[in-house]
Amino acid sequence: KVKIKLDQLLKEKGISKTKFSQYAELQRTQLNRYCNNEVEMISLDVLARMCKVLECNVSDILEYAED
Repeated sequence: KVKIKLDQLLKEKGISKTKFSQYAELQRTQLNRYCNNEVEMISLDVLARMCKVLECNVSDILEYAED
């Protein structure tokens, strides 16, 4: 299973969901789905925008964990 650690990362960086959704060009409902690990697929473009805004690597956002 791949876990999206976006909610945790936003808290660590002190960025609100509202500002992040604006900067990363995501709809708020879409962002909430990522934060709640409710997505089955993630666009590479979206992932790249997240990394750019958070100044981080993909591995900071995604984590693989065996079931």
